[in-house]
Amino acid sequence: MAASALIVASIGACRAQCVEFSDRASQLELDTFVKSPSSLLERLRNDKDKLRFRLATYIATNPSVLPSVQTLISASASSDRSAIGAALRIAEGRCTSTKPDAARKIRDFTQRIGDLNVQAGYSAAGEDTSGVQLQSQDKSKAQPARGGALLDGEWKTKLANPFKPVPLPN
Repeated sequence: MAASALIVASIGACRAQCVEFSDRASQLELDTFVKSPSSLLERLRNDKDKLRFRLATYIATNPSVLPSVQTLISASASSDRSAIGAALRIAEGRCTSTKPDAARKIRDFTQRIGDLNVQAGYSAAGEDTSGVQLQSQDKSKAQPARGGALLDGEWKTKLANPFKPVPLPN
């Protein structure tokens, strides 16, 4: 009986996630955040960018952490609240294509908050998506190119000229 409940709970958790496995936060991190949301502020003190992206990862991994985000907002300084709002917007953007219901839940949560600093950060992140683009660029740099420079063409199916001169930066 307990095993079937565990399987059902894990299936529900898998459906709630908006991002691929490699982009998810670990279950230990999520549990720590749910138990003590202010621990995130203590770990990432004075680094708004890390706070924004880490919190966005938590929310996109499991949108059911939103009540803990409410606790985090209550415990945070007003300067951190704009980063929290931006994290909500980034998480919503990640969930829009894969889990529109989760994205709607995040948007409704943000509107119910009523904190002007959170809403300002949420709006600013919507206007400036460079943070999401910056994070995706970092991810593409970390992944090695498949096939290297030996394959060429639109679908990387033609052999490239190995004696072609290397372009130099200007």
